[in-house]
Amino acid sequence: MTPHRRSLSRPARGLAHPLRALVAVSAAAFSLQVAAQTAAWKPDTYYTAGTVVSYNGQLYRANVNQTDYSSTGWNPTNASLWTLVGPATGSPSPTPSPSPSPSPAPTPTPVPSPSPSPAPAPAPNGTWSATTAYPGGAIVSEGGVLYRANWWTQGDRPSTHNGPSGSGQPWTIYSGAPAPGPSPSPSPSPSPSPSPSPSPSPSPAPSPAPTPAPAPGPAPAPGAHQLIGYWHNFTNPSGPTFPISEVSADYDVIVVAFADDAGNGNIAFNLDSGAGGEARFIADVAAARAKGKKVVLSFGGQNGTVTLNNATQVSNFVTSVEAIMRRYGFDGIDIDLESGAGVTSGAAVQTNLVTAVKQLKARIGSGFYLSMAPEHPYVQGGYVAYGGIWGAYLPIIDGLRDELNVLHVQYYNNGAVYTPYATNGLAEGSADMLVATSRMLIEGFTTNNGTGPYVFRGLRPDQVAFGLPSGPSSANSGQASLATINAALNCLTRLTQCGAIKPPVAYPTLRGVMTWSINWDRHDGSTFSKGVRSSLNSLP
Repeated sequence: MTPHRRSLSRPARGLAHPLRALVAVSAAAFSLQVAAQTAAWKPDTYYTAGTVVSYNGQLYRANVNQTDYSSTGWNPTNASLWTLVGPATGSPSPTPSPSPSPSPAPTPTPVPSPSPSPAPAPAPNGTWSATTAYPGGAIVSEGGVLYRANWWTQGDRPSTHNGPSGSGQPWTIYSGAPAPGPSPSPSPSPSPSPSPSPSPSPSPAPSPAPTPAPAPGPAPAPGAHQLIGYWHNFTNPSGPTFPISEVSADYDVIVVAFADDAGNGNIAFNLDSGAGGEARFIADVAAARAKGKKVVLSFGGQNGTVTLNNATQVSNFVTSVEAIMRRYGFDGIDIDLESGAGVTSGAAVQTNLVTAVKQLKARIGSGFYLSMAPEHPYVQGGYVAYGGIWGAYLPIIDGLRDELNVLHVQYYNNGAVYTPYATNGLAEGSADMLVATSRMLIEGFTTNNGTGPYVFRGLRPDQVAFGLPSGPSSANSGQASLATINAALNCLTRLTQCGAIKPPVAYPTLRGVMTWSINWDRHDGSTFSKGVRSSLNSLP
């Protein structure tokens, strides 16, 4: 299939600039407010962004969600992870203590009071209809009850397909004022830091009260379209490995390719010397994550394997991958098993991989990131025939659909794709192929030309991206021009620039584009990443 060791890539350019420091409001006053409830920093402890700890007589605020593992040597003096606030103790205690604090207490009271009052005014999108496609965040009524869409959905009756956040159901019972889904979640963290230092103590108390519950986990905000690229942990004709800090800021997700099969289920990660050494790599990963990037570890590739034939090997896989994630700070993993890994219908790896990933997520927590990059015969190939490698990823995708952040199938090096929307195969690199294959992942399909034994249920649009070569040398076939990529994205998200194949509705939350590879893109002058980034930024 893939004639060379594949690594999804994107152009690399500086992520090296340091994290911007959070502005300290009044270090002395702030230290007095938090000293009473501030705990001493401890290694191997999970801290959320905004947490304040004491360390060596100083107060530090966490810049990002993190665990400072003792094996990494991280502590609050790491400026990419923590911001110095000020002394943990000191003499400014008289400053906030004077009576002005209680006397103006009535003044702040009216300030927060208007914020709860506008709450009752839901503006539902109307009564639910089975024929209407609803985007994530839409509010509908059915039987006198309001429901909010957790993601794009059509035909799922809210009264029978609802559940709490994380339940996997497309609807959640809605009881508050309509608000944009993900945007309220950041508001609690800035709210404790208003600048007027005399009155901060009363003001935070009312502000969290009207804040809605956090939005569902893996789904991105509408319009949050991502560029995903593979970074080579090895030298190939694209050039030597380079540090993660040099990856272009145009990429949202950096997939590190690849981990290695250490036998009996164990996974190893052997860092290439071109990454700048382990300490720099760890710091670079942390810095990228602090800028909102995801950095994940891929296992597989053309020559990659994983051994998951029994429960012992599953346990070894989970334990070894968890240790690598915690040591290097990875957000999650990418499954890129190809022909050499034995993923075929009925193989033990199909079920054991699902079990292993679920166990791994249970250990890491809800922030665990999962992506997959199978070649298209393993997925849409099941439409033509179901057996052997054809459609062999479908049970894996179905088994992990609740854990899956994004599926970016490789549409290169494997020839034309047969779909339900055309009589003939659709050529690699064509807009019709990218639109049709994305439709199959979102709308679902039945194997064996619609008559087979396996029915694949569609994914949410925000779980779908398409994978393409970054340039002329990164794959043998499947390259698409920037104009073609832009047309496919606009057709899928806006129903404009469509060719012969057009979706029944627009999918504005489509995740985006994946490429092999960052290194090849950089080799070719970053043309792919710059152009695709511009297209993604223009989408709804």
